[in-house]
Amino acid sequence: MTSRTVLGLFIPLALVAATSWAATTPSPSIPAVQRLEPQTSKLVPQGAAVQVLASGFRWSEGPVWIAKGDYLLFSDVPANRIYRWTSAGGAALFLHPSGGTASSGFREAGSNGLKPGGPGAILLADQGNRAIAVLDLRTKAKRLLSTRYNGRKFNSPNDLAVARDGSVWFTDPPYGLEGLDSSPLKEQSVNGVYRRSPDGSVRLVEDRLSFPNGIAFSPDGRTLYVSNSDPAQAVILAFDVAANGTVSRRRVFADMGALAASGLPGLPDGMAVDEHGNLWATGPGGVHILAPDGRRLGLISTGAAVSNCTFGGADGRTLFMTSSDKLAAIRTRVRGAPHRSPRFAR
Repeated sequence: MTSRTVLGLFIPLALVAATSWAATTPSPSIPAVQRLEPQTSKLVPQGAAVQVLASGFRWSEGPVWIAKGDYLLFSDVPANRIYRWTSAGGAALFLHPSGGTASSGFREAGSNGLKPGGPGAILLADQGNRAIAVLDLRTKAKRLLSTRYNGRKFNSPNDLAVARDGSVWFTDPPYGLEGLDSSPLKEQSVNGVYRRSPDGSVRLVEDRLSFPNGIAFSPDGRTLYVSNSDPAQAVILAFDVAANGTVSRRRVFADMGALAASGLPGLPDGMAVDEHGNLWATGPGGVHILAPDGRRLGLISTGAAVSNCTFGGADGRTLFMTSSDKLAAIRTRVRGAPHRSPRFAR
């Protein structure tokens, strides 16, 4: 999640009701796809338009499609809530609080990124509890999996991804803390990227980014992508990943600095990978479609900052986008890369 206050993207909105809320009939918008190469039409059909599925949130984030149930879950981070969206019923409150309950010292205590967590469960980046957690979808019982590195609390875990060996990788910027890097609650000296192995041990993977945010793997698990939500260093990095979980060949995969400087809404944030290995990465202007070799293929715009995206729907070919106060979607011709199940003691 990008910091709206720091980056000037936050506009006060009406608070969502604390009990439940449902969207009105989805409203189609004008076509909003820039096609930079001919092959983009093989990914997004001609005439495809962004639909607003629900609105009225404070800052929507972390969408995850639940295939066994045909519904979408997503976070409203400042409101400390998770919402459930269905095509028949719209959006309704699923969990409150979604993150921690402490308010002192926190600017955003809710859940952020969400990912499949194995049968009947999801993984959460829990900013308020400063933890990676697993949530039982039936009982809504939450268990904190990791809260510390080297004996010190994490800052506020933001997004996560599961590697081919079942390890959970996550980013840890300070967005959940009042004062960000100057917060007296901040215990880590860096804003890191971490790997939680199946045995529960945690290792620092990357320590040189100012605001690490979105994280994703290529379909074969051999490439790791990490976005940095900093207008002074608006980039997506790529790393080679070895079978033992070590990384090498750190490189800039996409430099969005010029786009950020142009004033387009948003910064590098959440990402999704399709079945062919294309990266659908949020950034200035919307969702950038990037080929595995880094070529820009297209841009999907919602007219506002897009924080994250995921593939889902009955046939897996809908791209759901959390965009400022809205949940939006567009039809594509591809499915997301298959999700991996995390490995940890149940």
